[in-house]
Amino acid sequence: MQKRILFITGSIIGILLIGLIFAGNYFYGQGVKRGTEIEIHKEAATVNAIASEEDQSRLAEAEAWYEKQDPEIWEMTSYDGLKLKAKYIQNENATGKAVILAHGFRNTGDDMGKLAKFYYQEGFNILLPDARGHGESEGNYIGYGWHERLDYVDWIQLLIDEHGATDILLHGNSMGAATVLMTSGEELPDEVKGIIADSGYSSVKAELKHQLKNIYHLPSFPLLDITSGITKIRAGYTFEEASAVKQVKKNTRPLFIIHGDADDLVPTAMAHELFDAAGGEKELWIVPDAGHTKAFDNVTEQYENRLKEFIDQVLS
Repeated sequence: MQKRILFITGSIIGILLIGLIFAGNYFYGQGVKRGTEIEIHKEAATVNAIASEEDQSRLAEAEAWYEKQDPEIWEMTSYDGLKLKAKYIQNENATGKAVILAHGFRNTGDDMGKLAKFYYQEGFNILLPDARGHGESEGNYIGYGWHERLDYVDWIQLLIDEHGATDILLHGNSMGAATVLMTSGEELPDEVKGIIADSGYSSVKAELKHQLKNIYHLPSFPLLDITSGITKIRAGYTFEEASAVKQVKKNTRPLFIIHGDADDLVPTAMAHELFDAAGGEKELWIVPDAGHTKAFDNVTEQYENRLKEFIDQVLS
């Protein structure tokens, strides 16, 4: 009888483990593997319906300006042998200023193109990388900013070595915001003058925990831990180590954190957590009624004015 009970118990445990590993691989495919098309969230239609006609016009002009550009294509080999690509717009005025625009989850550099016109008018050269696992860049997984932070250190050095950049800004949205925040904790050259992070998450673990609860209505334990273990095997990092909070504690650059107070994908509380943890000079702007990465779309003129104030401060 005792052997039978042990056999049944062992069988149940084995089935549960197999099920959890299967589920972990499923969520790896959904959240980490390259190229899977998923609906990560749906915002209420009213969240981003506040843009004035003037702001809508400014946004449309910015998007149209980017569409007319003919950028150079840059290629770089990453520290682990991936061919990464970026679009580069050279300003007609040689000022030594450059900005790297970091896109979000399952987007490409083009998705940051709406910000390019503003930076061009401010005299910046503009680099728009496709993150590893996205667009024209190689890679079969998404690093959520953790491995990308090392790629950005290399993009920064390329701007310095190839184009003599003397004043560099990093500006990211969503996963791109987490990328530049994680980059802030690395040893950066003096040419990096400031960092702008719009709608960034505090850590990969915290963000995926939030998504499991709000999108799939599932508890994070043990599924998230198993998926993290699978990610370690297949992509070389764990969700816990990929922390923007830990990285910004080491930051020494002026930092401008932007977040919408109606963001249901990356909780606004994460912006406060990042701001409280960050080293160096820092500023926090919580944008009323803005959903995830929608502050620029909603209040385009105000957003540009706030950026200009930050730029003037860090480059003065």
